[in-house]
Amino acid sequence: MIGSAVTAVLGPTNTGKTHRAVERMLEHESGMIGLPLRLLAREVYDRITARLGEERVALVTGEEKRIPRRPQYWVCTVEAMPRNLEVEFVAVDEIQLASHPQRGHVFTERLLDARGTKETWFMGAASMQPIIAELLPAARIQSFPRLSRLAFAGAEKLARLPQRSAIVAFSMQEVYEVAERLRATRGGAAVVLGALSPRTRNAQVAMFQSGEVEYIVATDAIGMGLNLDVKHVAFAALRKFDGRDVRDLEAAEIGQIAGRAGRYTSDGSFGTLAPLTLPQGLANAVEAHRFPAVRRLVWRNADLDTGSIDGLLASLKRSPGRRSLVLQESAEDAAALARLAQDPAIRARAQGPEAVELLWEVCRIPDYRKLLFESHVALLAEIFAHLAGPRAWIDETWMDERVREIDDPAGDIDTLIARISAIRTWTYVSHQGRWVKDPAAWQERTAAIEDRLSDALHERLVQRFVEKSGGGNKARAVQSPTRKAAPTRAELRAMDKANPFGKLAALKAPQAREAGGASTDEARWVESVVAARHAAIAVDESGRVTFEDGRELGRLVRGSSLLLPDVKLAALPELGAGARARITRRLVAFARDLVEELCAPLRAHAPRGLGAAARGILYQLEQGLGTARAEDAAAQIAELALEDRDKLAAAGIVVGARVLYVPAMLKGPALSRRSALVCAFAGAKAPRAPGPSVVSMPITRLAEMSLHTAVGYPVFGPRAVRADVVEKVFAAIEADGGLPPAGKLAGWLGCPAKEAAKVGAAILGEARGEAESPEPDRAAKA
Repeated sequence: MIGSAVTAVLGPTNTGKTHRAVERMLEHESGMIGLPLRLLAREVYDRITARLGEERVALVTGEEKRIPRRPQYWVCTVEAMPRNLEVEFVAVDEIQLASHPQRGHVFTERLLDARGTKETWFMGAASMQPIIAELLPAARIQSFPRLSRLAFAGAEKLARLPQRSAIVAFSMQEVYEVAERLRATRGGAAVVLGALSPRTRNAQVAMFQSGEVEYIVATDAIGMGLNLDVKHVAFAALRKFDGRDVRDLEAAEIGQIAGRAGRYTSDGSFGTLAPLTLPQGLANAVEAHRFPAVRRLVWRNADLDTGSIDGLLASLKRSPGRRSLVLQESAEDAAALARLAQDPAIRARAQGPEAVELLWEVCRIPDYRKLLFESHVALLAEIFAHLAGPRAWIDETWMDERVREIDDPAGDIDTLIARISAIRTWTYVSHQGRWVKDPAAWQERTAAIEDRLSDALHERLVQRFVEKSGGGNKARAVQSPTRKAAPTRAELRAMDKANPFGKLAALKAPQAREAGGASTDEARWVESVVAARHAAIAVDESGRVTFEDGRELGRLVRGSSLLLPDVKLAALPELGAGARARITRRLVAFARDLVEELCAPLRAHAPRGLGAAARGILYQLEQGLGTARAEDAAAQIAELALEDRDKLAAAGIVVGARVLYVPAMLKGPALSRRSALVCAFAGAKAPRAPGPSVVSMPITRLAEMSLHTAVGYPVFGPRAVRADVVEKVFAAIEADGGLPPAGKLAGWLGCPAKEAAKVGAAILGEARGEAESPEPDRAAKA
């Protein structure tokens, strides 16, 4: 897009590239970031929603779409980035994957074509600098030094690896073998495989991050920016199967994985498991982050001819016409299309652009199962036959039979991984909208099945690779001095009986698995909270936060400002530290959504193009949760242009003689939320908004007047009066030419007659430039 500034942020791992991109995106009004893994996209989504809430952020991957009504920011996998979405800022992470044999063409397409209207960032390895300079000569190249030192530690036996180590292998069998050895000698390990669902992966990582286990065994999936508290990376192998051949790891791949050691300013180290060794020259290159430059990127034509199958196949084989771009030749989707094109029945159905486009969409269903290629093609053929048939959607009975076969949480680890891979296909299908009759129902069903399978898989992984309580091996003896694993039930029972907290914890601890930690039911409950929609969580006027099952999650507490409350988790001793951290993240996101929802009349409908005075009024209203005293905004009101006054009125904002307020923010639910935020900020000194039918209340003597204003009841004389009633009473007094009888005024104000005259005088007196009675003002400031 012409005028969009392009920046390439290149350098080694742990230079804060992704963090910088997220921060830069949030400086814009809208943005989109593409990430290489579904797991990483979810991690970044969680990080952003903990700051902004979930109502402003969308998550889009091939199998998961969480899109609120009006998202400002989009977090996506690179393949799932919406192509025609116009946002101010666009970023693509791990851009060096543009040289990947299978996925590279997608990253190359984003490099050449994806642009924000104002700014675009590409983040990746320094080895991309020459080719980006060639392809995008106007791009600004930025680089930053690694925030911590990475040192080669040589070869070490498994039994002597330091705590907080990640051991990297390149096959499931190797991962299992290493994890079982760690269980036998070091108390167990978390396991991370590319085939794990985000739910299982998060549960495994949470065990490691919280210190419940001190080791993690993973495939090279951890090399793609997943943030783990790893001090040392040990390679259990230096060869991998890349989908076509078993080959040696490239130097840049080793550097990418080794770079996971040491986060932020903490130094890290890398090495191998003895007797495996790393050549010294290669180790030096990794330490210095010096790798061969990327010379060619994988490319595929994006301007496809869908007039016929043959035209589509030909357009996919079109040459890039540049030496720095090489034609993509091994994509699964193109191979599936070529195979289906040999079927006469498919050719007969794929006539015309719409049918060919549909066939191409079907071919792009990922092969999650990784079985025989012929099996995948056969499934695609069946799906296309349904979609190209008279109903134009997949037969529900046929799909139900296949989904029901997968919905079985019994079996071993490999069986459950295979079922999760299988259900991902149907989750992908259900998110294509028009492919199934009731997309929302199918999405809910497939997600629930994946959740059940994921919970069962996490349980099997813990049972197999984590020490059983009472096993007597070394896990407890080698716990990190700075980290404490969640106590097992056996440990709780062994606590000093004289310790009342020990007794309470033992009484509340659930029936744990033999491996210790939360039960399967608790793990499912945690996941239901983390994945819950905003409406499933509630907050009362005191700031107490509860889940839809009635269980208390925590409460809102004072944060950096009235609009940025913090959260304090409820006492949940049955949960491990990892689970508690995830619930805390969800509650922070809920708190941000709460503020966003409350301030929506100001933020969502505020007219653009306002002058400085009108913007100042909006700012004061937001800081007061929808109410401001006219005297505090006198300067802005005096300078308010008539045109801007009309715009504010059209947006539902009342600029009155005594108060400024938003009527929509004085209704029951809004008043309750205002009370919750004020209570979180001021604690025991906070005034509480009464029911919406109550028009005034006695002032809270310990509260500042601004807190009464923030709950929608600014102080006038000895009482706090609802903002809209203040304006009605003022108008009535002005119309009558003076204060009415005390009884009539008391009826308007809902207060005793003996207070009515003082309240009325305060409402009328300040408008005429007279001072309020000093007595209640002193009381309010006490």
